[in-house]
Amino acid sequence: MDQMTQQGLVLRKWHEYSEETLTSEFGVEADGPTLWKHAVAAVVRNPFAGQFGENLTPLIEKSALLGYEFGRRLVRLAGESKIEGYGKAVVVGTEGEYEHGNALVTSAFADPIREIIGGGKAWIPSTGKRGGPGVVIDVPLAHKDALYVRSHYDTCTLSFADAPSPREIVIIFVISTRGRLNARLGGIASTEIEGKDGLR
Repeated sequence: MDQMTQQGLVLRKWHEYSEETLTSEFGVEADGPTLWKHAVAAVVRNPFAGQFGENLTPLIEKSALLGYEFGRRLVRLAGESKIEGYGKAVVVGTEGEYEHGNALVTSAFADPIREIIGGGKAWIPSTGKRGGPGVVIDVPLAHKDALYVRSHYDTCTLSFADAPSPREIVIIFVISTRGRLNARLGGIASTEIEGKDGLR
């Protein structure tokens, strides 16, 4: 954390969250392993709070180091489980603008995560909003190596009791260990995509 502070991103807090889904909403048992979703979030000071900020390159450049730490934490949470899905989001405090948050989750941030978790050929679904402490955000998920795998379209709903303050940004990355339980809408299966273009 000290290194990140020295790089110009001042962190206040880390959040980590895990959930395991065992059955469908109607109690039907999982068609295979249970579904784990793991989330890591960092609460950082927004250096552009209260201003437009014509050039957001400094935020983009500083996010790479943060990406490596996210990747390390996500792999630790996943343990021995294979990571199949992912998604990212930001919540920007009310003295900032949505673009400030977006600057922290570009490829400069995401590519180190791809490197650490392995694969990551597909575009990462993303969302964000402005809000205050306790605001709810739905983080979209998709397969990390092929965007059009329908079974892996999913959501992880999160909120943070004390963040973001008006001059903070919450950066969020979520991973999943499989697709939805008992997915049955057809399309490409995750077992079919090995070696294929990640956008198919």
